[in-house]
Amino acid sequence: LQNNQVLGIGSGSTIVHAVHRLAERVKEENLTIVCVPTSFQARQLILQNGLTLSDLDRHPELDVAIDGADEVDSDLNLIKGGGGCLTQEKIVAGFAKCFIVIADYRKKSDNLGEQWKKGVPIEVIPMAYVPVTRALTKNFGGVVELRMAVNKAGPVVTDNGNFILDWKFDKVHEWREVNAAIKMIPGVVETGLFIGMAEVVYFGMEDGSVSVREKPPC
Repeated sequence: LQNNQVLGIGSGSTIVHAVHRLAERVKEENLTIVCVPTSFQARQLILQNGLTLSDLDRHPELDVAIDGADEVDSDLNLIKGGGGCLTQEKIVAGFAKCFIVIADYRKKSDNLGEQWKKGVPIEVIPMAYVPVTRALTKNFGGVVELRMAVNKAGPVVTDNGNFILDWKFDKVHEWREVNAAIKMIPGVVETGLFIGMAEVVYFGMEDGSVSVREKPPC
């Protein structure tokens, strides 16, 4: 963290702790930091912690994006979107010079699907969720479920007004190819596969230590 940086602020439970610490450092070190949120939750976190809120209109290029993950494999490929914010998270991460992930030890795996059993979230236009579901199962196998809300009747609706399909895959895939193919299906907005985007991942271990996994050399 350096003075005069523009930061992308991710979503989820882990990020709450990161934003609290960020606010402490801004106050202690008298830093000037601008924050771009990835969701309504992130926006509220920024405001509640007294940080400077901005957006991609005013700051289209970010210095660093910080976010969590549902799972991280040995190549730093991620599954994200358990909280339903995958599209805006990917946009913010994609326009950052450096994308840093923080997660607890339960998110660390060798291959996607080892730890995270809820599938790959896929944001879809509501009118297309049935044909997209059929296309996913036909082309890639597994099981696809429309994510249903807990405290409201009907499906989860994203910050963008879309639905989320959770694709529970049944084998390890070539994720870069699969991600590109899924995004070509009409009606798909974005996937929760973050391929080759993270520079480094910090895992909080059970004993309180931190394990670091960095991007493999080319």
